Order: sequence, then structure tokens, then C-alpha cells
Amino acid sequence: MGKRTFTMTTAILAASLAMGTASVSLAQDDSYPDKPVEFIVPWSPGGGSDTLMRLVSHHAEEHLGQALPVINMPGVSGTTGLKDLARRDADGYTIGQVHEGLMVAHHTGLTQQNWDDFTPVAAVTQSPQYLTVPGDAPYTTYEEFVEYASEHPGEIRFGVTLGGVPHLHAAMMEEAEDLQFRYVGFEGTGERIRALVGGHIDAAIGDISSSGEFVKNGDLRFLAVGSEERQQETPDVPTFAELGHPELKLNIVRGILAPKGTPQAQVDTLAAAFEAMSGDEQYAREVHNAGASVVYEGPEAFAEYLEQTNATIERLAGKLAR
Repeated sequence: MGKRTFTMTTAILAASLAMGTASVSLAQDDSYPDKPVEFIVPWSPGGGSDTLMRLVSHHAEEHLGQALPVINMPGVSGTTGLKDLARRDADGYTIGQVHEGLMVAHHTGLTQQNWDDFTPVAAVTQSPQYLTVPGDAPYTTYEEFVEYASEHPGEIRFGVTLGGVPHLHAAMMEEAEDLQFRYVGFEGTGERIRALVGGHIDAAIGDISSSGEFVKNGDLRFLAVGSEERQQETPDVPTFAELGHPELKLNIVRGILAPKGTPQAQVDTLAAAFEAMSGDEQYAREVHNAGASVVYEGPEAFAEYLEQTNATIERLAGKLAR
């Protein structure tokens, strides 16, 4: 199984790399690649996925030995570009970006495709997600939030992207604590967080990039974070695991897929390049500045993560449809 490495600072990077190396097959193709590898990003230019994947494209080139030109193919919650990826030749010269949204789209009927219609290559970045509330909310801790929501079923106006990853994360909290939220839909994270600051909703899923400055000035408050460990930027914010819910892993993990049937030797060559990239301190700093952190999982570990996440989404699909 591949190694998973989270990177927020150089110190964390050094410590994590000292733990060992990822296990990718040594049967790599020395002649591959001999031309650029097209990189489909199924989201619009300028968004979170696009920003991070352009960093991946830039820094992976050094380790792969060829350019990875980004091709933006937005549409239908990130599924349009992945449909195109599925039609490409399985020759290692086209890859695409994925996150949990593909599985949400599959289980809510937006697309027939799912993660296992592709060949997983590697996970490359993660963005820990926070339960975020107004700074003047009547609850200042996660426990108080749960108590309030329990006493007022259906009254918490929870801002999400309906049928999207934030909706999934809120539904996971509902299930874990036996709560009932009233969902309010927004197109994107920025719109959702502005509504929270304005007092139009009572809670939302946020992250450092979208919400950190509002937390610093007191407009918003983070109650819990979905990462495995507390984050450097928010050392006083507990993880859901600390609060008794290790199953609440609320992250957006962005990774790389290849068309089904891509030769294993070429998958391993790509994975080795992404693993080497994960040890690049400049890359780690740039990803951190973009509001995310470095994560590396090889083909097997990333496939396992996608499989487990898919099972969770399938179980909660009924909640996401309402």
C-alpha cells in the first residue's frame, strides 16, 4: 500500500518523509514519456482545483521529464472533463484530476461514471474542511453546536452546494450526531461563506482559503476540522477525531486518474514522479499558500481511499438528494 504524507511546513515535510517511502512498482517504463502528457482539469480556470493542479503541472514536469499542459474542461459538476478522459487512449499520455465530487455526482444521478471506471494514479493535495459558524453564534464549541442542533431539529440553516461535497460533509455530521439540518444551496464556496458572514445561514463547510481571514477578524468561528491532525494555522481548533468521531474525515482530496487500461508500468512512472514532487519544499510552500497541503498516496492507497469514500457516499445518497 502507498504511503500517505501530509505537508504544511518544511518541518512536517521532513518528518513525514523520514517515515518511509511509498511503494510503487519498480516496473516503470524507462522510455515513457517521450512527449507531453495532457492534464485534464474538469473545472474552470481560477478555481481551487485549477489553481492547485497548475502547481502540480508545473512541479511534476521536473520529475517526469515532460510537460503536463493543463486543459480546462468544466461542466456538470466536474463530470464533463472526466467523460472526455474516459474516451482517451489508455496510453499514458492523458491524465485527469478528480476529487470526491465525482462520486457524489455518480450517486446523485449526474453521471454514470464512477472512480472505478478509471485507473487511479495518485492523490496529490488535500484541503481540510472546517465546520464554520458566525462569530456571534450562540454556540462557541462543537459540543454546544451539537447540543443546540439536537434541541432545535431542522432549524440550523446549513449552507452547502446541494448534491456536492459540502453537502456530503454536512450529511456525515448529521448521521454521526443524529441531527437534522435545513439545507440552503449555493453555487460555490465564496457565495456560501459570504452568506454565513451576513447572517443569512447558521453554519457551513469552510476552509482556510475561503474563511480564514473572516475567522481572524472575528466574523466567523471554526468549531472543528476534518483532518487527521490539528492544523498549524488553527492550533486551537480540535479535529472531529478528538471530539469522538474519527469517521468524520472531512477533506477534499485531489488526485490523478488515467483512462481504464493504462499500462501499470506507465502508471508507476507517473506515480513515482508525483511522489518525488511531494518532497519538493517549494511545491509544498506554494500549495500551502493556496490554502491546501501536500498529500501523496500511490495507486493502491488512492484506490483504497476512493473505494472507502464511495461506500460512504453511497450510504448517504438519500440525504444528498433532498
